[in-house]
Amino acid sequence: MPSLNDVTKRASKGSLDPVYVLVGTERLLIERVVDAVRKAVDSMGVPGFNVEVFDGKGLDAARVISAARTLPMMADTRLVLLRHVDAMTPTEQTNLVEYLDDPSDSTCFLATATKLDGRAKLAKAAKKKGYLIEARPLRGGELREFIRAEATAREHNIAPQAIEALLDAVGDDLAAIDDAMERLSLFVGAGQRIDAEAVMMCVTRIRVESIWSLVDAIGLKDRRKGIAAAQSLLDDREPPLRLLAMVARQLRIVARMREALSEGLRPQEAAKRAGAPPFKAGDLTESARRFTADSLGQAFTLIAETDRALKGSKRPPDVILQDAVLELCADPR
Repeated sequence: MPSLNDVTKRASKGSLDPVYVLVGTERLLIERVVDAVRKAVDSMGVPGFNVEVFDGKGLDAARVISAARTLPMMADTRLVLLRHVDAMTPTEQTNLVEYLDDPSDSTCFLATATKLDGRAKLAKAAKKKGYLIEARPLRGGELREFIRAEATAREHNIAPQAIEALLDAVGDDLAAIDDAMERLSLFVGAGQRIDAEAVMMCVTRIRVESIWSLVDAIGLKDRRKGIAAAQSLLDDREPPLRLLAMVARQLRIVARMREALSEGLRPQEAAKRAGAPPFKAGDLTESARRFTADSLGQAFTLIAETDRALKGSKRPPDVILQDAVLELCADPR
């Protein structure tokens, strides 16, 4: 199975497969593939002339298949882009399998979805034929490699501490990372190295400070401070699910810091072990002292429950997050 990066690289050279089914939550990566494929098709003829776009909601598969079997005009290839294939009814999704079994040689058919039922015929057929490509969230080393690649693409070298500072500032949201990298590139100048100081000066710290205020409130069991920090972030129109993910990330850093300090490491060494830049050593040491192993375990359990609620409950997301903050800041029973 090719990766999204493989497809983008090949498309930039004009090499396209007949079918792509891109599935996942990383919209930035999916859109980059869509853009690369679209540019490749446009380069073969009049731009936009051989591109047809559909949305899956309420769509009949027959319409898409008919478009995909239409010959291109004054070009070798046309693009049929089907967004939100997962919004089609299960029956219509199954009807698309007919096309996957016998795709047109003169069409690049590209479908996107946030999620497909792996047991359904469409997902099985796409996977069996090698058309299914997952856009799963980047974690750990993959996320850091993504940041390095973004810096390299803009002709910059980026320091490891700058990578950690950037993750501390914006979390693991790829769109936010992309935006921050653009600003950093302009800030440091062409070809210059991006260091932690540049991140501190260029990327806003308001959100990070509020996140740490929330983490501190959890450690202190200070409901008033916790709600104030959460409300500040919500007022900045941060999605509750993203805020929860950032809190979880900070708490994981605190947990690793606590473990490293318990092994006798000095604060700066412990911060490095925890995956944080050295300049956070003091703050992290203080945070680590405020949490016990039990309180961290309870916090992670509640975060997991809140994550499920945010993804599946009909309650307002802001209310769900605020309730979670109150519970996280409550005295242990």
